[in-house]
Amino acid sequence: MPPFLVRTIWLASAAVTLLLLSQPLGTDVQLEMSLGAIAVMILLWLFAKGRTGRLTFLAIGSLVVLRYIYWRLSSTLPPVSDLPGFTAGVILIAAELYCFYILAVSLVINADPLRRPPPPQDAEDDLPTVDIFVPTYNEDRHILATTLAAAKSLDYPAHKFTVWLLDDGGTDQKCADSDPRKAEEARARRKVLQALCADLGVSYLTRRRNLHAKAGNLNNGLQNSISEIVVVLDADHVPFRSFLRDTIGHFGVDPKLFLVQTPHAFLNPDPIERNLKTFERMPSENEMFYAVGQCGLDKWNGSFFCGSAALLRRSALDEAGGFSGITITEDCETAFELHSRGWTSLYVDKPLIAGLQPETLSAFIGQRSRWCQGMLQIMLLKNPLFKSGLRPIQRLCYLSSMTFWFFPLPRLIFMAAPLLYIFFDMKIVVANVDEAIAYTATYIVVNLMMQNYLYGRVRWPFVSELYEYVQGLFLIKATAAVILSPRKPTFNVTAKNVSLDHDQLSPLALPYFIVFAVLFLAQAFATYRYSFEPGVTNLMLVVGLWNLFNLITAGAALGVATERRQTETAPSLPVDRPAVLNLNGTTIDVTVERISSARCRIRIDAVVPMRRSDDGSVGTLAATHQGHMPLLSHARTIPVRVAGITAAGEESICDLVFETLTPGSYFALADIMYGDADAMVRFQQRRRTHKDILSGTGQFIGWGLYGPIRALACLMTGTAQRPVEEEAPKAAAAGPRRRAADSDTQTAPRPAAAAPPADGSPSWLQLMVETETGQDEAERGRRTSDRMVAAPTGLRS
Repeated sequence: MPPFLVRTIWLASAAVTLLLLSQPLGTDVQLEMSLGAIAVMILLWLFAKGRTGRLTFLAIGSLVVLRYIYWRLSSTLPPVSDLPGFTAGVILIAAELYCFYILAVSLVINADPLRRPPPPQDAEDDLPTVDIFVPTYNEDRHILATTLAAAKSLDYPAHKFTVWLLDDGGTDQKCADSDPRKAEEARARRKVLQALCADLGVSYLTRRRNLHAKAGNLNNGLQNSISEIVVVLDADHVPFRSFLRDTIGHFGVDPKLFLVQTPHAFLNPDPIERNLKTFERMPSENEMFYAVGQCGLDKWNGSFFCGSAALLRRSALDEAGGFSGITITEDCETAFELHSRGWTSLYVDKPLIAGLQPETLSAFIGQRSRWCQGMLQIMLLKNPLFKSGLRPIQRLCYLSSMTFWFFPLPRLIFMAAPLLYIFFDMKIVVANVDEAIAYTATYIVVNLMMQNYLYGRVRWPFVSELYEYVQGLFLIKATAAVILSPRKPTFNVTAKNVSLDHDQLSPLALPYFIVFAVLFLAQAFATYRYSFEPGVTNLMLVVGLWNLFNLITAGAALGVATERRQTETAPSLPVDRPAVLNLNGTTIDVTVERISSARCRIRIDAVVPMRRSDDGSVGTLAATHQGHMPLLSHARTIPVRVAGITAAGEESICDLVFETLTPGSYFALADIMYGDADAMVRFQQRRRTHKDILSGTGQFIGWGLYGPIRALACLMTGTAQRPVEEEAPKAAAAGPRRRAADSDTQTAPRPAAAAPPADGSPSWLQLMVETETGQDEAERGRRTSDRMVAAPTGLRS
C-alpha cells in the first residue's frame, strides 16, 4: 500500500475516533462504557495472546484514557472568575497532560518491542580488532583489578583485543596539584595502577589535564588506540566472558551500525531495594528500561548509548569528532549526534556485565540528579524536534527519554493538590462523586491495567510512583537549575563501594519527614471535616482517598530514607559453577553456589571427608571445565580459608573466605564468577514474576505502614548516617612493575601477560602496601567525612 494512502487512512481513523470521543454522554452511560471496556480488556488479557491481542488491548485502554482527558479539558476547570481555583486547576491539568503524553509515547514506542536473534559467529580471521576502555577516576584498585582481569579474560582471540585503563585520577594536573597531599595521592595512585596494569597485561593511559570529564578521557583513549571497535566499560562494570562473542557479530551484518548496547545488570541493590528488602524477589528499577524500553527504542532505531557495557564503531566516532562532551551525559549525546548522521544502533537484550549501584540514598540521588540534568541539557541545547537528520519517530524516541526527567514537577503537584481543598476549600476540579467514579476511577484502573500488562514482569504496581517521589523532592531543584542555566551543570562521579554498619537515617531524611507530617495532618483534618463539619460533601471523601494514597507513598519513602545496614561484605552472585578445592593435601570436587570478590559458598558431596576441624584451614580454589566454557589459559587459584561447615541433608555447605589476592587470583575470580553470563540471566529471571494489581497494592500499603515505624524508631534512637569504607582484600607481593613514560599522554607499555617478578621489582600489591602505610589513617578519616555528604567515588552505572 502506498505510504500516502496509509497516512490518509490513519488520519481519517484518528479524526473519527476523536469525533466519537467528544460526544456528550451521561454519567451512567460513561460508567457503563468504561466498565465494558475494562471487561473486554480483562478477556483479552486472559485469552488473546500475540501481537493482535496486545495491540487491541492497548487500543481499548487508550480510548478510555482519551475520554477521560477530553472530560477533564472540557468540563472540570473552575471558572476564570475564581482566579486562584482556576490557576491551580490549570496547573493540575497540565501535570495530568504531561502524564498522558508520557503514557502515549510509551505506548507508541513499547507496544511491540523488538527481540533480536543472536548475532552470527564469524571466523577468527574475520573478527574485528577491539580496544576495551575502562575509564577510572578514583575507584578502589581492587574493583579495577577485578574488572581488568575479567576484560582480559574475554572469549576472543588474544591478538585481536587490547584492554586499556584510562586513568583520570593520575593525570599530570592531579600529580602537580597545589595541595601537596592531593598531589602525593595522585602520584601514588598512578604508580600503583601502572604496576597493576603491568601485572595483568593491560595498557595504562593517562593525560595531562582533566578536561571534559569522562568524554575527554575516552577521547584521549581514542587518540592513542587504533582498533576498529571500541568497548566502554565503567570501572565497576565487570564483563562476563562471552561479552564480545554475544555482540560483535552484529557489526559485520550492518556497515552503518555504530552502537551495540547491552543491559546494565547489578550485583547489589540500590538503596530503595535494600531498605525495602526487595532485591532478591522484585525486579530492579532499571530492568523496565533495559528489558522493555530499550527493546522498544531498538525497533525504531532509537536505542542509545548508556555510558558502559557497549560497543561502538571507531569510524563512526571519528566522523562525529569522538565522544560528545557539551553536556554531562556524553553517552546519550554521542548517540544523538550519530543517529542524526544516519548511523544505526542495536540493542542486545542479554545482561553481559555485572556492576555496582550506589549504596546510599545520598549517592543515589546524586547519580539521578546528573542523569536528569544531562538529559535536559541535551533537550535544551540540541532539541530533537529541530535536529536535522533524524526521522520523526527517532525525534519522538529521544524526546520521550529527555522529557521523562520532568517527572518531579507533576509528581509534587499531585502530592500538593489535595491539600488545597482539604485546608483551604479551594475547588480546583469541578466534578461530583458520580463523575469522579465514572471518569477518574475507571481511568486509574485502566491506566494500572495497561502498565501491568506492558511491564508486569519487570515493574510491580506503584513502584514507579515510589521511585519518582523519592527522587522528586530533590530532583526538582536540579531540574530548575538546568532550565535556568543549561550549560552550568558539571560532571560528578557517583559514590560507590560505601558500606553501612548499622541501621540509620539518611542525611536526606528531613524533607521526607516534613512531607509525611503535612500529609498526616491533612488526612486527620479531612477526616474531621467529613465527619463533623456541616455542608461538607462526599467530594471530601474522594479527596481524602487521594491524600491517603499520597500519605502511603510518603510513608514508604520514610522506609527508604531509613538506611539498612549491609549484610554482605561484598556483593555476590549465585553461579552454580564446578570447581576444585585443595585443602590439607586433598583435592575435592565442589560446586560454587554463590561468590563475591571476598568470599564464596560451596556445596560438597557428603562422601568427601570434610570435618569441622577443617574450620580455619587454608587452601586454594580453582575453576574446572564447564560445558562450552573452557578454562582460561592464564587462570590461577584463589587462596581461601574455611570459615564454616554445615550439614545440608546428604551434602555439606562450606563458607570460604578469600585470603591474599594476587593478579592470578583475580583471573581465577573472573573465571568462576564471570565465566558464564547465564548466571546473571538466571538471577534476573528468578525475580521476574508477575505481580498482579491487587497483591501489588497490598504490598505498597504494607510499605507505607511499616516505613514510618522504622523511621521513627531510628529517629528516637538518634542514629545518624555513618558510612564506612569496604574492607579491601589482603595484599601480597606478586608481579612486575612497569613505569610509564613522562609525556603528554602517560602510557604503560603493553605487556603480554602477568608474570612473577624475576628481578625483585615490586608488584602493584607491594606498591599498594607501601603507599598506604603512611596515608591510611588520614585518608580513611577524610573518606568517611566526605562520604557522609556523598562525595563522588565512582562512575555512572
